[in-house]
Amino acid sequence: MHALVQTIAFRGIDTTSVDVQVHIANGLTTMAIVGLADKAVAESRERVRAALSSIGLALPPKRIEVYLAPADVVREGAHFDLPIALGLLIAMGVVSPDAIANRVVLDDLALDGSIQQVSGVLPAAIAAAASGQHLICPAACGLERAWALGLDIIAAPNLMSLLNYLKGVQILSPPEPKYLSVDRNYPDMSDLKGQDTDRCVLEIAAAAGHNLLMIGPPGAGKSMLVTRLGGLLPAL
Repeated sequence: MHALVQTIAFRGIDTTSVDVQVHIANGLTTMAIVGLADKAVAESRERVRAALSSIGLALPPKRIEVYLAPADVVREGAHFDLPIALGLLIAMGVVSPDAIANRVVLDDLALDGSIQQVSGVLPAAIAAAASGQHLICPAACGLERAWALGLDIIAAPNLMSLLNYLKGVQILSPPEPKYLSVDRNYPDMSDLKGQDTDRCVLEIAAAAGHNLLMIGPPGAGKSMLVTRLGGLLPAL
């Protein structure tokens, strides 16, 4: 039993296509992830196992190999959880391969099966749209990914709702582009006592857009000052 799911790896804000290949065969009961995976990716097997168990599914007592191709691309982060889980479900016959054909999957699974927010969502959406593919993403990231036009986005809150959607028994509303709310509650400069020269430097740097380098021993007040710098700057 073999399955293939498409995802991506990040190099800064650039993306590289990655194929998640899952093979289930007779043999010693084990699950191995190969292909230059860091510790967060290697730990996916435990998160995936727990997430599947939370929705009433168990991995078969067979030898499971997960290969992240190509082998020379370094994989970092937890966004490989859902591609691996879907690959397992396809290999087990739970999900049809056609349900995720031409889709890029990028999600982090919690132990209870919920789909959590991940980083790099907008570059992933732009890369998928540029290659003519579509996207499966966390519901928490759908508003951001919707800014990449020209692709169909499935934004699911948890693994069970995603499976129901892929089987055609549940409807997931497509996300709409939206700005994320920004918390502008910064500590106030009026809380500082003294530090007149440092306060003046902060105000000049904020007003004129200068670079700022703060050097001093522990306890000099560097962190206290810099946390108040954001309150002097306009919103991005």
